[in-house]
Amino acid sequence: HDLKNINPDARIHVKLVAEVGVGTIAAGVAKGHADVVLISGHDGGTGASPESSIKHAGLPWELGIAETQQVLVANGLRSRIMVQTDGQLKTGRDAVMATLLGAEEYGFATSALVVSGCIMLRKCHMNTCSVGIATQDPELRKQFAGKPEHLVSYFTFVAEEMREIMAHLGFRTVNEMIGRTDILDFQDADDHWKAQGMDFSRLLHRQESGDASEPVYCDRKQDHGLEKALDHQLISQAKPALDEKKTVRIDLPINNSNRTVGAMLSGKIAKAFGEDGLPDDTININLTGSAGQSFGAFLARGINVKLMGDTNDYMGKGMSGGRIVVRPHAEATFVPEDNIIIGNVAMYGATGGEVFINGIAGERFCVRNSGVKTVVEAVGDHGCEYMTGGVAVVLGSTGRNFGAGMSGGIAFVYDKDDCFEISFNDGMADMEAVTDPEDISLLKGLIEDHKKYTGSTPATEILADWSAALKRFKKIMPRDYRRVLEERKRRAEEGTERELEAVGNG
Repeated sequence: HDLKNINPDARIHVKLVAEVGVGTIAAGVAKGHADVVLISGHDGGTGASPESSIKHAGLPWELGIAETQQVLVANGLRSRIMVQTDGQLKTGRDAVMATLLGAEEYGFATSALVVSGCIMLRKCHMNTCSVGIATQDPELRKQFAGKPEHLVSYFTFVAEEMREIMAHLGFRTVNEMIGRTDILDFQDADDHWKAQGMDFSRLLHRQESGDASEPVYCDRKQDHGLEKALDHQLISQAKPALDEKKTVRIDLPINNSNRTVGAMLSGKIAKAFGEDGLPDDTININLTGSAGQSFGAFLARGINVKLMGDTNDYMGKGMSGGRIVVRPHAEATFVPEDNIIIGNVAMYGATGGEVFINGIAGERFCVRNSGVKTVVEAVGDHGCEYMTGGVAVVLGSTGRNFGAGMSGGIAFVYDKDDCFEISFNDGMADMEAVTDPEDISLLKGLIEDHKKYTGSTPATEILADWSAALKRFKKIMPRDYRRVLEERKRRAEEGTERELEAVGNG
């Protein structure tokens, strides 16, 4: 739902590994309103995959497709989701076999790479592909000899072979072939000692639809419920900003049935202005009420959202810019810093922007945060888990396992009672006092912004006696992140910073 909001024109794919029970999972994917389910066979695998995974993980796509088709048809779900398959498909015959078992789309990867010049060096992740395909090295990319005509010719032959087989079987369209397992036959292997007693009846069972209006192939689009999105009102009122970059102010109520608020508007901005977005403070949105899940997801630069109320899980997921402020309603009688005001998994995978929360956050706050600067007054368990960038400031208590898997970014925790050490996971990061002038300036600036936007009582008290409060802050610094920053600083001083930046990530 979140992905469809950010880009309503995109098809949402869910990839599943062919295994026992994949049909049940595919039924859940269809009910979750995905547009395409991809059943991936065990024969595939990129050159970056471990050899053990390529040889020993998963099942043949034939088994996965057959089960998926039967379960979807039996439950009246097949007509609203496309079924795709991949895993060493190379010929038109492979595509026909996949179609008869239930697929209508096919993925050709290895064969297309070979046609483009791949020689299967199996080091796609090392940036050293000698034929210039899987590399960012300018010299190696000069070796690339592939041409579009090569792929056009290959897929023309694949399509032609498929047409010949279809003509031989008497089919005019692909839709007529889908799920026609009664056309398939197999060689009798009962006499072979390796295959004694093999039963193909379940694999080749033809599942008929029990409803004339429900065909055994996809003939309609999923209903994603996008017409109910609050973002339609936001986009309408933000038209001066989208068309002429004029500053706009929007005031609306919100309730917890409004999911993914801000994503569709952010998608419009991304399409019109790219990753740079709009100038800061262009669109200012004030909402009152209880927001649903994924509030502010994928928020773009130029959008400021202020919520007077509370919100659910996944707030700020994937946001790349803008500012989110959450504070209780002015008429609320509870103490903000003692009550949970946002749900779990806030700022998941976010890459930029600012977030200020006048209250307590749930569990997994800032999990995989890669760039957001945020201030909150307390967090639940597993705060800053797997964080890779950005800055998190916690003005109160934390739950257990804070900083687990944290490989980047910086966290500052106000340890008023000197008990944070028992909650801190020191597996990848160090805990230290805040002494660096740059850190002190950054920390104080964020707390001042927090007070300005939320009127926070804890922020006010800390700033009132800053010299004493600073001594109670603990800085959480990932060891690898410190090493990278020191290396960059050294190379910048030597004038060799570009060499470090040019190293590919595979």
